[in-house]
Amino acid sequence: MAVNSAQIADFLAAQCAEWPLAARNFGALDGVEMRTVEMPGWTFKVQFNPARIVSSGAKVDARSLAERPCFLCEKNRPAEQRGIEWGGYTILVNPFPIFPRHLTIPANDHTLQRIAGRVADMLRLAGELDGYTVFYNGPRCGASAPDHMHFQAGNSDFLTLGAAIDGAELRPLLVDEDGAMLAVCTSLPINIFVIDAPSPEAGAALFDRLYAAMPVPEGEDEPMLNLLAYATEGGVRLVVVPRKRHRPSFYGTEGDGCMLLSPASVDMGGAFITPRREDFDRIDADVLARVFDELCLSDEEINLIAENVQ
Repeated sequence: MAVNSAQIADFLAAQCAEWPLAARNFGALDGVEMRTVEMPGWTFKVQFNPARIVSSGAKVDARSLAERPCFLCEKNRPAEQRGIEWGGYTILVNPFPIFPRHLTIPANDHTLQRIAGRVADMLRLAGELDGYTVFYNGPRCGASAPDHMHFQAGNSDFLTLGAAIDGAELRPLLVDEDGAMLAVCTSLPINIFVIDAPSPEAGAALFDRLYAAMPVPEGEDEPMLNLLAYATEGGVRLVVVPRKRHRPSFYGTEGDGCMLLSPASVDMGGAFITPRREDFDRIDADVLARVFDELCLSDEEINLIAENVQ
């Protein structure tokens, strides 16, 4: 079944009325502190959000995953958490929100977090949810449940990614016969690929060609990446952020130089989430530059992928 933004607004309101945890955490967003960090061509937000320690500090090693019940499976969800069925997925309210409107969309089956064959679903949902950005975190790129396939979504006006891309220089690599375009952008603090397409199917076809050109790290099942998708006047846009590392070298809580930063799609979309006050206070352009240097691809690495796209 199709969904729309008005339906989701009613759903969010109903869940907050029925579910004290969700109501408390969404209400707490009104009091979170926000500030901005300027980088070349891109303004980043920084949010101090203590409730997000659940995600930022999540243990995602195989043993930890095996020892905890999957919180995305229906049988393990809180009794108050209801959902909207959508094409093999269930749309849920995220009880630990970053966005004023924050959703989690798990697959109905307990299957690994893998994007292959699912980008058309992602783009279709982005097209239906006008005003939302739908995102995917790779299993080692910010996903706190890498054992259960899921997307998330939040209101697009919270992120600064779209404005940064609109003001950036895009270098087209491919334009296919359906009018979809794949471009590379190396003029922003994060090197990215951008796909603009008139339909989810056309966008997914170009993504598959890019996906095939991306390196798969040893021991992994898919390239390391974050994906963000949203509706445009001409159809849908998919932003692909290739990654080479899960967390920065200074991730942790011990020692003066450590910061509890575990960047995922939201951070790559322009909003860094910090569960600790000391990290919120310390983040500046130099810290963000170091994060991007360690986690994202260099010009040389991203251009090599571009050259290999068939």
